[in-house]
Amino acid sequence: SLAYGVTHPDRTLGLVLRGIFLVSKAEIQWFYQSGASRLFPDAYDRYIKPIPDDEQDDLLMAFHRRLTGDDKQVRVEAARAWSRWEGETLSIKGPTTTPARFNEDEFVDAFARIECHYFVNRGFFARDSWLLEEAETKLKDIPGVIVHGRYDVVTPLSTAWALSKAWPKADLHVIPDAGHSSMEPGIVDKLIQATDDFADKYAGLVSA
Repeated sequence: SLAYGVTHPDRTLGLVLRGIFLVSKAEIQWFYQSGASRLFPDAYDRYIKPIPDDEQDDLLMAFHRRLTGDDKQVRVEAARAWSRWEGETLSIKGPTTTPARFNEDEFVDAFARIECHYFVNRGFFARDSWLLEEAETKLKDIPGVIVHGRYDVVTPLSTAWALSKAWPKADLHVIPDAGHSSMEPGIVDKLIQATDDFADKYAGLVSA
């Protein structure tokens, strides 16, 4: 949604965003290499299990090789590990609340391959800070709401904070008892409130 908004500001009345991720090298390093691993060491050990020790210095590329390889068994094993790592860290409650779909081979195969493809290519953006720079200029007159969990490990709050500073017309709502999952009660409540507010604000314009 953010990428669409900065690319087509003339078609964007406002944005409601959750769990901000700018596909930067630092964000990818934090979650897929080293950082979040210190908060979820148990889940991290399960995540890196398919990768030999001599490839663990670059986990993103190690997973990419397996997720794009011809050996289906190897690919699915890597996809399970990649996807469950995210599934086990989504909620503030940790691995015990992993959504069931993160244990389904068909889902994890698609999920992991799509994510890894975009991350290896840095979102296909021109440079690491592209989204943030574009937001500062293209969204300066466009209102927005950013909803972010205080204890989001997948996409840390610092990224949403940086976006809110670059985009003054956006209201940042930090949910004090939430992680990354869109199903955390506080995040659900704020997203519904934000979309209802936008619907009321633009009801006449849209119906016209």
